[in-house]
Amino acid sequence: MKIAIAQINPVIGDFEFNFSLIKSFADKAIRQDCDLVVFPELSITGYPPRDLLEKKDFIETNLSYLLRLVDEIRGIGVICGFVDKNTGYEGNPLYNSAVLFENGKILHKTNKRLLPTYDVFDESRYFEAGAQCAPYSYKDKKIGIAICEDAWNDNNSTDKKNYHLNPVGLMIKDGANLIINISASPFHMGKQQFRQNMFGAIARKYKVPFVFVNQIGGNDSVLFDGTSAVFDINGEIAALARDFEEDLIFYDTDRQSGSILKENMHPVSECSNEAVLKALIMGTRDYVNKCGFSKVVLGLSGGIDSALTAFIAAHAIGPENVFTVFMPSVYTSKENYEDTRKLAENIGTKFEIIPIDGVFAQFLKIVSPSFKENEPEVTEQNIQARIRGTILMALSNRENRILLSTGNKSELAVGYCTLYGDMNGGLAVISDIPKTIVYEIAHFINRNKEIIPANIIKKAPSAELKPDQTDQDDLPPYDLLDSILKGYIEELKGAKELIAQGFDAKTVKDIILRVDRNEYKRHQAAPGLKVTSKAFGYGRRYPLAQRYAQRDI
Repeated sequence: MKIAIAQINPVIGDFEFNFSLIKSFADKAIRQDCDLVVFPELSITGYPPRDLLEKKDFIETNLSYLLRLVDEIRGIGVICGFVDKNTGYEGNPLYNSAVLFENGKILHKTNKRLLPTYDVFDESRYFEAGAQCAPYSYKDKKIGIAICEDAWNDNNSTDKKNYHLNPVGLMIKDGANLIINISASPFHMGKQQFRQNMFGAIARKYKVPFVFVNQIGGNDSVLFDGTSAVFDINGEIAALARDFEEDLIFYDTDRQSGSILKENMHPVSECSNEAVLKALIMGTRDYVNKCGFSKVVLGLSGGIDSALTAFIAAHAIGPENVFTVFMPSVYTSKENYEDTRKLAENIGTKFEIIPIDGVFAQFLKIVSPSFKENEPEVTEQNIQARIRGTILMALSNRENRILLSTGNKSELAVGYCTLYGDMNGGLAVISDIPKTIVYEIAHFINRNKEIIPANIIKKAPSAELKPDQTDQDDLPPYDLLDSILKGYIEELKGAKELIAQGFDAKTVKDIILRVDRNEYKRHQAAPGLKVTSKAFGYGRRYPLAQRYAQRDI
């Protein structure tokens, strides 16, 4: 049996687009004389549809487009994901389902049994767990169809078991000799290799081929990397799709190889920094386009965060659609004038300088005659940030551009950012990138030639809101800060554990208090693109009004 693995980028709720996409890839598979084409989880609706699933019309439309696909795709078997109704008297009203159809007939349906509720997942809010997952005989194979999480609880594949059931093991016990896993598996650093190790181990353990098809694309904060793959009975990769791009790969069950085409092992990122950069470019492109926009605006400060954001934006939607604005004050260094101009030239974006000195002076005069005229305190510093934020929002409104905020994860974690100022925006592109990794990605971008000016990378980071200011006036060195933040936010370690690792007790306590006290800021931040195992946003749900951190330390 010749199988096509169709790695697509559906748009949530755009049923006509998703229908055309599925039909187009099915036609490509037919032209390659394939017997079966496989699409990702919920490919008809897009994933995750979240509370759109509460709309009856959304469910009915998804079912009507399934019937259109069944009627219009002929000459090949198709497996794809959709939302089905639970017609029983108990449980949630819907199923996360997969269907196999061919030549106008639905041959088999199955419902997802393991419903994740951790991190960004909330499937038990909408779906009822499937009651069985029997394999289905098709062509020369007995196929076990696993829907994403159904393949993540095999006894030997992970250390921690979240569920009592092992659907893959049950299907193998029932005679399955081919496992097909249709997925919407989000990206984060390290996830790709983890998946490959896990699925390879399953194929090797049961001595059956394992087909993994994943969607790509950005849907709000959640990014999908693709890297669909087929694992042979020895657990080796027989076919591999690109990361962060739509792709079509093939597998021949008779030959136990992906040799239908000469080139079936497609290139993927060679390092973590490349994967993260691809993820951010894809996520920015999809967020802008799927929200109905085509242009963006952002402020350049002369610092590395805004430089990286501008580079990502230019590669996501084209430099001609990116408007970069430099808003100097009396505290802005002369070097930043040259650095920002050079950066804009290197990446090809429109560039404009709008000084804020006059507005700042007038603002202080209006707000309070008692404000000091020399070194600005925090209030005056925030006013500068808010003036810049207001200017950028005005440009956003005037030209129908999404404003991109440029803050990194380290700053957002400890509240080193200004509400209604530099936090303004429709998308926080690098808000899940620690400062140390911002530097790593900048060096990766410059690996062949200088694109981000070297001076931007070398200079001490500074908000430039008072004379000779640097970030380290108020924060620990970023390598230290990021190590503590990773332990606290991503690894869920408390103060005692971090101190036991050798971190200074006073520094640990200060950082933890800052993280928890600034939860209110993050609740008002623009959505960000998730690339770590625990990002700020709806996958990290902490109360604003709480005192646990103070008690714990």
